[in-house]
Amino acid sequence: MLKELLVILIASSLVNNVVLSQFLGLCPFLGVSKKTETATGMGVAVIFVITLASAVAGAIYQFILQPFHIEYLQTIVFILVIAALVQFVEMFLKKFIPGLYQSLGVYLPLITTNCAVLGVALTNVQKNYGIMTGVVNGFATAVGFTISIVILAGIREKMKYNDIPESFRGMPIVLVTAGLMAIAFCGFSGLL
Repeated sequence: MLKELLVILIASSLVNNVVLSQFLGLCPFLGVSKKTETATGMGVAVIFVITLASAVAGAIYQFILQPFHIEYLQTIVFILVIAALVQFVEMFLKKFIPGLYQSLGVYLPLITTNCAVLGVALTNVQKNYGIMTGVVNGFATAVGFTISIVILAGIREKMKYNDIPESFRGMPIVLVTAGLMAIAFCGFSGLL
């Protein structure tokens, strides 16, 4: 069991990175990755939301949707769970960490519509993960998201000082960088 969880942890965070191999969650990945401080804050918020959403969605699926044979409602139920959790995170940050709340801006409520969060909940159901395994998968996926967004933010901070051709300035060089990161993360596929 422990070996299986370790494989899921490595696979979900590095090998099958949600952003760089599945291309989910690109909006906050590209939008919040200008500063490492903001990217780290977004990553922590996503870790919290995805991990908790995996636990709650797994429990609802296993104890409510399956016994009553209403699995077809899973997408709607998962979206409602995610929206509620994001509201909780937003209220917490606004009250206790207002600086991070301000720096995340519009991207914090966008976690609700971040397809990575919903994708993890649906993946847990598709792969028949139990609640504990689903939580580990959700946590590892969110850690992979955080790793990739912080790396991109660090690179973008350094790119400010480079002489980039006019046609590549701004988002084009960010997309090229993200593509190169995706290629680099393909190197992790040999781990498993």
